[in-house]
Amino acid sequence: MSERSIQVNGLSKSYKSLSAIDDISFEVETGELFAVIGPDGAGKTTLFRIITSLLLADKGEVTLNGLDVVRDYKKIRNIIGYMPGRFSLYQDLSVEENLGFFATVFGTTIEENYDLIKDIYIHIEPFKKRLAGKLSGGMKQKLALCCALIHKPEILILDEPTTGVDAVSRKEFWEMLKKLQQNNITILVSTPYMDEASLCNRVALMQDGKIMIIDSPENIINRFEKELLAIRSNNIYKLITDLRKYTDAYSVYPFGQYVHYVGKTGEVGEEGISTYLSEKGHQNISVTKIKANIEDCFMDLMTG
Repeated sequence: MSERSIQVNGLSKSYKSLSAIDDISFEVETGELFAVIGPDGAGKTTLFRIITSLLLADKGEVTLNGLDVVRDYKKIRNIIGYMPGRFSLYQDLSVEENLGFFATVFGTTIEENYDLIKDIYIHIEPFKKRLAGKLSGGMKQKLALCCALIHKPEILILDEPTTGVDAVSRKEFWEMLKKLQQNNITILVSTPYMDEASLCNRVALMQDGKIMIIDSPENIINRFEKELLAIRSNNIYKLITDLRKYTDAYSVYPFGQYVHYVGKTGEVGEEGISTYLSEKGHQNISVTKIKANIEDCFMDLMTG
């Protein structure tokens, strides 16, 4: 088996005049947890459909464990587990029936590979007779993951698996992925949630069909050398407007209850910003220098 489970070279795909992905290349090592992170419309789903042999690229090539996704698509579908972004199991079958069906399709049984899914399945086993369409978002997510794993794939590909589920289910799901990684399963996952980057070995930040950077989360954050300020006042809308008018402003964007601010020179600092905002009539001003996170790095790449 190749040390690189997934190799993507010069991949491009357009829909008429719209470029969905543009000359994308990256590699995923065997046993690695690799994430493609970007907002809706970045091209993640198109990329994943090509990698899973469900869509043909206009240019480029993809190999999974040395198999070409176009020439060897039948073999590839036996070595990958795929969980699409939209719940795609049979809503009118029970949990148990869905799992049994997918095991049969791949010529195996639930019992044969139960050890691989048991840590996940125990969460939904009490509801095994319930129709899949009647499950909660988090339970549907776990069932879909079990069905993607039941044939013991070498590569697991998950397209936005945590979108639309609650924070607790998101956390549980990532804990499950980390455990699966211990079985030397290569995991490729896409997500719009920047905070999930820290749970991966490496991430690719993607926007407008292009990959902006690929590295470990730590290395991406360490490359951020600008001074970053978290700012708050009594009127966040006015705060954003006034900060964007400030002569030294490089980037200004909302972040929860705060506004994250990066200056062009980095020489103004907390005191200068506080004085400027006071003169603009702001009250309850808070200006704090902070360390960047992945989302700040993404915004910086977008601005640059």
